Amino acid sequence: MIMEIFVSKTFTFNQLQRATKGFKEKLGAGGFGAVYRAVLANRSVAAVKQLEGIEQGEKQFRMEVATISSTHHLNLVRLIGFCSEGRHRLLVYEFMKNGSLDKFLFSEDHSSGRLLNWEQRYNIALGTARGITYLHEECRDCIVHCDIKPENILLDENYIAKVSDFGLAKLINPKDHRHRTLTSHVRGTRGYLAPEWLANLPITSKSDVYSYGMVLLEIVSGKRNFEVSEETNQKKCSLWAYEEFERGNMEAIMDKKLSNQEMDMEQVIRAIQVSFWCIQEQPSQRPTMGKVVQMLEGVFEIDRPPAPKATEGSFAGTSLNTSNTSGLSTFAASASAPAPSSSSSVQTVGFQSSASAMNVDRQSSSLLHSEIESKHTLQTPYKN
Repeated sequence: MIMEIFVSKTFTFNQLQRATKGFKEKLGAGGFGAVYRAVLANRSVAAVKQLEGIEQGEKQFRMEVATISSTHHLNLVRLIGFCSEGRHRLLVYEFMKNGSLDKFLFSEDHSSGRLLNWEQRYNIALGTARGITYLHEECRDCIVHCDIKPENILLDENYIAKVSDFGLAKLINPKDHRHRTLTSHVRGTRGYLAPEWLANLPITSKSDVYSYGMVLLEIVSGKRNFEVSEETNQKKCSLWAYEEFERGNMEAIMDKKLSNQEMDMEQVIRAIQVSFWCIQEQPSQRPTMGKVVQMLEGVFEIDRPPAPKATEGSFAGTSLNTSNTSGLSTFAASASAPAPSSSSSVQTVGFQSSASAMNVDRQSSSLLHSEIESKHTLQTPYKN
């Protein structure tokens, strides 16, 4: 009954095979499988994701799909239907005309049609943050995405950002080698992984915050966060960008392709500061996504962020056997504290460090440890 309530359409495998013309036109591929363009029976265009490495039986698969289907937000890709037939597991999504964000940020094609101006970029950053906030704070159970990156941020015909692939982490068999990244059980993509993934610590909504911070810096700079070059003095982009930020050289951080455009420098500085807060090594220092939205909207003045660390290298020698995959997509809603109510007076927000924040029980891998972080976090550092 749950599926009839939340999913409007159940497809057979033959129907989707016909709709995709035998899975002919591939739109892209990611950690969960390839995506194909489809024309449905009602002549509407859709995107069909052919899932790989599915471990669950049909009943559990349908339950997870029901959770995905129950999410409705402007900044989330809408699930139209699904197929669960024999060994086949497919999801049918609304089609996003402009594809994924990475094709605009990192493309060598600098023609006007592929270049996002600053206003578009800021709106994409804000829309993405709102979509993730909905997953973390407004769903019945908090949904941790686990793979926030430009490839999973899609743009519709009006360049409205829509987060895709949410809720899929629980569907994948951790033993499937195709989905291993850095360690046998780690989800996500190199360059966007929060330090706790590599330190065998509980994964919470703050892990998504870290990934979002890396994406936000890429939206500002137009550079892949994990790439080094002469321009970044052979340093990781986030470390180089913070050095420029310390010098007050915001123009150096900005995407050079925007140099001839009008910019709202207040927004630029705000986005850069928010990105640095999001990628703090300690989860307790990172804001919730709800606070990220408020900071980007200008509700808060933002304290100067501490310098980020080269997190992927800072855990050298730490056991990387992350096995907390059985409950990745949902955990107790209390893991994300609700965003503070807006006030007519502008407030200041910062995120204090907590030396004990990462000293949680390293033997635990349960996602139901949302209280651990709060116990090791100092009182909220808002300044009235």
